[in-house]
Amino acid sequence: MSADKRYESSQALFDRATEVIPGGIYGSKSPGFTVPGRFPYYFTEGAGCRLKDADGHQYIDYLCGFGSMILGFGNPAVDDPAVAQLRKGDLLNQPGPAMVELAEKLVDLIDGMDWAVFSKNGTDATTLAVSLARVHTGKSHILMADGAYHGSANWCSSNSHPILRDKDEVRTFAYGDASELEALFDELEGRIAGVILTPYHHATWGAQIMPPEGWHQEVRRLCDKEGALFVMDDIRANFRMSLYGSHTIVDARPDFIAMGKSLANGYPIGALMGTEELKKTAAAFFITGTFWTSTVPYLAALACLGEMERMDIVSHMNAMGRRLGEGLIAAGADAGYRISMTGPPAIPFMTFADDPDLWHNQEFSARMAAKGVYMHPHHNWFLSYAHKEPDVDETLEKAAEAFMEVKTVFGE
Repeated sequence: MSADKRYESSQALFDRATEVIPGGIYGSKSPGFTVPGRFPYYFTEGAGCRLKDADGHQYIDYLCGFGSMILGFGNPAVDDPAVAQLRKGDLLNQPGPAMVELAEKLVDLIDGMDWAVFSKNGTDATTLAVSLARVHTGKSHILMADGAYHGSANWCSSNSHPILRDKDEVRTFAYGDASELEALFDELEGRIAGVILTPYHHATWGAQIMPPEGWHQEVRRLCDKEGALFVMDDIRANFRMSLYGSHTIVDARPDFIAMGKSLANGYPIGALMGTEELKKTAAAFFITGTFWTSTVPYLAALACLGEMERMDIVSHMNAMGRRLGEGLIAAGADAGYRISMTGPPAIPFMTFADDPDLWHNQEFSARMAAKGVYMHPHHNWFLSYAHKEPDVDETLEKAAEAFMEVKTVFGE
């Protein structure tokens, strides 16, 4: 597929990148994860819910830095204290007071959690949770839902090279299938260290699945029976379902909660929280990273949490998400399409009926990008506090045009 000329600067940068960076852009940011040649590869600035790419085009953004931006790009309430600290120094040998203040804030805020440790990203947090579960229980096996994403570490990532043996003691089950999970507990009796789950199932590809009735209670029961630990990976849903932890919305009682992404409105920080019972194990485990005690992200997180509490952002994001979802379903129907919106309203994903390979999604998203709206064709979307009714209504106007154009492309 030839590249759209509107992205010439992005393409030129990518061509240069392939000479010095394996793959040019790696991981979930790679061009192949969107629609190659029809999406911008590089962004230069953001304000509120809008981004500007390397070619100067602007977009209403529904990816929000893969969920890390929750208040708006360039939010002064977060950036001002962070930049002020940056000028005084960020990494200062030992942590600053903000590390203590943030841990205290999170322990007060997140239901059922008694301590917190910090890292730089979500993979750090989930991997630490798995390590601590193994050490605390003296067992080796970790269970996770098939298709779930818990980071880029070898134990949980899509890398399946045989030499990477970290996955040998990680087993998967169909999300929401209590009988299959129980069968795994029976098969591996005495060997299970923990179960790791997201609050709802946001698989790597396709529609999102909300937990069936009683699902998390059954996970808790099986863990208690086995003496295993329940890890909640709340990194992606973080603060878009509840300020008190997504587990409070889905009626789960985890032993660990991994957090990150929106915690600091885009500043690099991850967090692992746990119950009092696990505090001694965590204290005896060597937890470190050169940049894990940098002060700027802690101050950004404190400011971000303060703003989220002050403005009741969860209600606003969900209201905007419902407005977007209902509008897309209606606009799709006008074009003759049956559209499905899955996931919580603030973390939605759109699919076309009878489109398992997401070809329609790819064409629709590419058309929307050309119209100045960034909607990912494969990854779930995110709403932020910066999305207001005029932004959503402008999106829906352009979506109505894009649906009609998709219909023409596929001859429907």
